[in-house]
Amino acid sequence: MKVGILGGGQLGRMLLQAAINYDVETFVLENDENCPSAHLCHHFTKGNIQDFETVYQFGKQLDVVTIEIEAVNIEALEKLESEGVMVIPNSQAIKTIKNKIHQKTFFQKNSIPTSSFIITNNIQDLAEQASFLPAVHKLAEGGYDGKGVVVLKTENQIKQGFNEPSVLEKLVDIKKEIAVIVAVGKEMKTTVYPVTEMVFDDKLNLLDYQVSPAKLTDELTIEAGVLAKKLVLAFNSPGLFAVEMFVTNDNKILVNEVAPRVHNSGHHTIEANYSSQFDMLWRIILNYPLGNTQPKYLSAIVNLIGDEGFAGPVLYNGLHDVLQMEHAFVHLYGKKETKPGRKMGHVTILGQDEEELISKAHFIKKTLKVKS
Repeated sequence: MKVGILGGGQLGRMLLQAAINYDVETFVLENDENCPSAHLCHHFTKGNIQDFETVYQFGKQLDVVTIEIEAVNIEALEKLESEGVMVIPNSQAIKTIKNKIHQKTFFQKNSIPTSSFIITNNIQDLAEQASFLPAVHKLAEGGYDGKGVVVLKTENQIKQGFNEPSVLEKLVDIKKEIAVIVAVGKEMKTTVYPVTEMVFDDKLNLLDYQVSPAKLTDELTIEAGVLAKKLVLAFNSPGLFAVEMFVTNDNKILVNEVAPRVHNSGHHTIEANYSSQFDMLWRIILNYPLGNTQPKYLSAIVNLIGDEGFAGPVLYNGLHDVLQMEHAFVHLYGKKETKPGRKMGHVTILGQDEEELISKAHFIKKTLKVKS
């Protein structure tokens, strides 16, 4: 089977690493010939994943097209589907999810609990909603890895908002941030990964570290899984979906966002679960039975992020010390250049004790620095 991936970043790289277990011919479309995925696929095409003709010409030779980022040309995917190319997830699911306005209204339409929100088209619209603050302003399209998101607590901060279509979401009191990955096969059979708890870097608005399975009551664990499955099935599409949620201080679960692809919150599954999220997506694409989502171990992940003040050829200070740790698995994404806040890799830690895992996560954060 010929399978194409739109986007050649680290998600594509890890997806290609899992592809070696299957009889599949892989194609990647990406604008950078030095991207993390370029040397791992069978066929690499340099091109813009947002350009109609480029995506269409790339996809028409393939059996299946999938994505590793939402910012792709939807019209080209729709045309490919009309000509018999399977797109996973389907073009309509990607179209809904890639636009945060469409995404939030989809939640509302399908009775998915989420924070209150207002749609703004420009900075003037935003200024008229001062009474709605404190809130989070999110660009409808184009935001990624913490970019395109700003917290507005007072009227004086409104000028920091976006002068283009965006969603203004009411700030809620959060006890935990969690994520649930749901796999949907071609016959709409589903399986759900254990809940992951995520801890974010407030300054960068990027994942700092995560622990899985999350420490939740049985009731909240069940509720999170049921809610994630309900949302994902509403898209009526095969694929792998990551549902990010908030647990509020009064123990309510609100859906924050959903991603129609493999996701940072599932990286630990490579070592910690019987079937990784990447293996699972190949099973879906190839129409094989869905894999076993159960964990073999408790796990934690530390993201390796480019340090402030460093831009240029990457150096990993402290890598030797981390590689000596027991039950720690280093994943470097093969990016030649670092810059502040750029995702450069991650480290997964396995164990049986959550406190020990968190302690090791903090050690790695202090020890392994991404510089230039």
